[in-house]
Amino acid sequence: MFIINLTYKVQLEKVDNYLNEHIEFLNEQYELGHFVASGRKVPRTGGVILSNVNSKPELEGIIEKDPFKINNLADYELIEFVPTKTSEQLSFLLES
Repeated sequence: MFIINLTYKVQLEKVDNYLNEHIEFLNEQYELGHFVASGRKVPRTGGVILSNVNSKPELEGIIEKDPFKINNLADYELIEFVPTKTSEQLSFLLES
């Protein structure tokens, strides 16, 4: 499992120009079962995505399709972790 930490490199106005495309990308990844949760940081300096993709190379390939990555709007930090405990609602994470 991975935490994807996005940090914007450009002004928010430019980010907002690609926001709808980014949301379409996110929706596709949710439908494929690659992403579990996502959202904006507070303050809005980037975002965080929780991914249940098993390999870093596979996740890097997925990220290459993100309009924010394609248009060089954000830096991406991938943090791999093994969930050993979750809430009952998220117990499916340990089963996959």
